[in-house]
Order: sequence, then structure tokens, then C-alpha cells
Amino acid sequence: MNNYYHRKPEWLRIKLPRGEKLARVGGNLCNRGLHSICESGLCPNRGECWSNGTATFMIGGDICTRNCRFCNVTTGRPKPIDTNEIQGVVDAVCDLKLRHVVLTSVDRDDLADYGAGHWAAVLHRLKEDCPGVTIEALVPDFNWRMDLLDLVINEHPEVISHNMETVRRLTPQVRCHATYDGSLKVIEHIASSGIQAKSGIMLGLGETPEEIIATMDDLRGVGCNIMTIGQYLQPTENHYQVVEYIHPDKFEEYRLIALEKGFTHVESAPLVRSSYHAERHVGARASKE
Repeated sequence: MNNYYHRKPEWLRIKLPRGEKLARVGGNLCNRGLHSICESGLCPNRGECWSNGTATFMIGGDICTRNCRFCNVTTGRPKPIDTNEIQGVVDAVCDLKLRHVVLTSVDRDDLADYGAGHWAAVLHRLKEDCPGVTIEALVPDFNWRMDLLDLVINEHPEVISHNMETVRRLTPQVRCHATYDGSLKVIEHIASSGIQAKSGIMLGLGETPEEIIATMDDLRGVGCNIMTIGQYLQPTENHYQVVEYIHPDKFEEYRLIALEKGFTHVESAPLVRSSYHAERHVGARASKE
């Protein structure tokens, strides 16, 4: 039987809170025609984050050109980039009085610059119109075009992240088009720029402890200093099957191992996702120096 139907363990059960801030954030995004990976990715922490007045904006539309087997974002032919999205993000950040913003995007392999120009435009306006706001950019691989990645780097977000998603052996089964070594090159280029480099992986896909530790070593080897580790939750029965639900004690064990390897900040727990507690990661390097 597909594990999608299996009863989830106690540590994966959450109660979504309700409240004025929760409704305000959701309504603000909807009214401006903005998208959030909190919704598209069925993030289990969206209730907590939205109740605290924070959200991750997904730019470039809500249709991805890739079809990764773990991801719940719609795959298909995206619409042209909507430049009004730039002002919408700026207005939402100001209206919600956010102090830290996380931006991510769908893959836009349909565009000549893979969406990098739009990324740069959004970052530039946020830096210009929202002074004092810190930013994390969770970027795609831009088809390993470092000149395009530089468009993002040159806007100087405080953190740039790119997720490995899984271990080397499982990458071809889980991800679409992306490669393990290609993602390492992206992270290495980010780290070499002097901006804090961050990455994340999911557990429960069939990886071994040795492979998880090898991925940590690979990330540290290219200069990554912030890492997130969370449990993979199968969005639908048609997605990649959950192999195992990892106990919270094991996540804590991996957190300690990662810190011993030199990561400055590690979020590791079943419900951790890429942008969970992202505001804490801005000062991670400074706190260790």
C-alpha cells in the first residue's frame, strides 16, 4: 500500500491556528494576486508563520516548467512574467510591516534568462523601497548559468539559498532536470561571493544516514554555512512515496552532527521547511564570529 494512506505518527500532527494575522497575510497576498509557496507547497508551518505575520513570496507566477516528484507546485506552460508582481510584493511587504522577507520562485526554463532578470528587479525594488528589510532569496539553479545567478548576487540579499532537496543517489529519482553536482556548483558560487549560502534537504525518501552525512560534507566543502533538514511529506498519492517517517530524536542528532561539521545555523526537525525561522539565519554568521 502507498504510504500516502498510512497514518502519520504523532509528531507529524499539527493544529493549524486561526487568528487575525493569519487572515490578514492570506488576504493580503490574494488581493494583490501574489503567490506563496506556503500554499502551493502545502507547507505544514503556514499557520504558524502567517499567524506571526510572515510569509514566503513565490515570484514568477505559480506554474513551474519542471515536474519534480516531491513538489506540489503546478507544472505546465507558465504565463508571461507579470511585471506588476514587483509592485505587489513591495506593497505587501510594506503593508504587512515585515522585517524579513523570503523570496522563492518557480523554475522558468521557458525564458531566455530563466527568470533571473525578474529576480533582480524584485530584489532591487525591495532594497530601494523597503529600507531596513532583510531578504533571503531561495533561488532555482538558472540552468547553472553563473552569470545569471550573479544578477541575484549583485542585488545583495542577506542570504541566498538553493536546496539540494535530497542525497546524491536519489536526486535523479526525485528531482527533474536538476543535478546534485549542478546544485553544489550553484551553492559554491553563492558562497564565493561572500553572501551567506544556505541549503536544505528532505528526509524519508529512502536515504541512509551515511548519505545524509556525506551531503553535509559536500555542502560544507563548497562553503554552505546554513542548513535545513525536514521530513518529506507526500502531497498526493501520485507523488514520490514516503519511505520512512524519521523520529524527532534523529533529527536532533543530525542537527548536532551538522553543527560539529561547521554549519553556523541548522534547523532540523520533522516539520522544518526551507524558510522556517528564516529570520534567524541572517545573523547566523555574525553570532559565530
